[in-house]
Amino acid sequence: AIQGFTQAGHQALALGAGREAVGFFRKALLLSRDTVSPQLHRACAFNLGAAYVETGKPKKGLEFLLQSQPSEMESRDHLGSLCFSVGAAHEGLQDFPKALESFEKVAGAAQAGGRAGTCVQMGCCYLGMREPARAARCFLDAAQTYAAAESPEAAAVALSRASGSMLQSRRFRAAEIAGVLARCRSLCETIPDLALRGNSAPRSFALSAPGSSTHAGFSSLPPGKLYSDIGLGYSQLHIFSLAAESFERALGLCGGQAERDRRREAALLQNLGAAHNALRGFGTALPWHRRAAALHGRLTALSLPPGFAGCAGSVLSPVLPIPGALGNRRAQGQCFGNLAYACSQLGNHGAAAESYLRALQAFRDSGDLQGQWQACEGLGAACFHLGDPQKAIGHYQEAL
Repeated sequence: AIQGFTQAGHQALALGAGREAVGFFRKALLLSRDTVSPQLHRACAFNLGAAYVETGKPKKGLEFLLQSQPSEMESRDHLGSLCFSVGAAHEGLQDFPKALESFEKVAGAAQAGGRAGTCVQMGCCYLGMREPARAARCFLDAAQTYAAAESPEAAAVALSRASGSMLQSRRFRAAEIAGVLARCRSLCETIPDLALRGNSAPRSFALSAPGSSTHAGFSSLPPGKLYSDIGLGYSQLHIFSLAAESFERALGLCGGQAERDRRREAALLQNLGAAHNALRGFGTALPWHRRAAALHGRLTALSLPPGFAGCAGSVLSPVLPIPGALGNRRAQGQCFGNLAYACSQLGNHGAAAESYLRALQAFRDSGDLQGQWQACEGLGAACFHLGDPQKAIGHYQEAL
């Protein structure tokens, strides 16, 4: 019976059913208390503790993991797995120094795959301790080990994590970081998993284009979705041509009709338009800005404010929100700001004024004060170019 519950628990974990796995392992542990084998009881305690850690309950998991430590007379073959799980529990509790102690015990004795995985965990601990330079070196060590073990997917993900940590630390030269990004991009070409290369969920990251007073509004994407990460890395290095190329590759791999997929697409469109703005390819950027603003609009329940009949010469397509859908109004404001800036640089100040108005309303709706004054400043410039200095003064005063 114990073996059956144990096997069922491992199968449930493999299927991502953590709660069911915990239930099976708990039953096995209860049964093991009636046996005369302390080793069996400790093995069952280990399984339950590791399952608790896996399901996001590190405190509970650590309690059972500590019960599973072998005695001096028993085999220590599984000590590496125990140390790794104990380290993961301490990491979950954000006790990073103790987690590192456990992971360091594993790293020296583990085989290549296990050693690389342990280096990744150590890197995460150093990030938790706000030591990104040391984290970067751990991720680089992991990437080297994964590459030697002919695991390009894992090596590429480790390189992606390394580049992000290197950028965060500010202790590495731009050429070093660009080299890591290039290695990651090269490995991407060998990865068959399209989702790994292309998709992820956005979170905000603002980057201003040179000479621009408006949001460029890059949306950063979590590590592991590689072309998106590479694009963001290149954008932070101001290598915008490669950033645009990477975002476009990611966009080509982003599919599906689920809201999550549409959010990914909106973030990538926003990034791509911002990259072309930074390259001063404003004509090329226009359709990306329009598509990004429209898609962000469809993902929000907020409607555009009344009274937007449109300025003369407007080139902006209407945004049609879907009622009840969640969205990112602030991101839509960034897209309108990017579109307005591109229009102004192309001399279409009427379209720029309309887009700045829409950006201003979006920033008001989302409570973004910085976005509001930037949009007011852009409106002032647009009105001045349209020959209405009084309106321009009013907008500049509002920006102040």
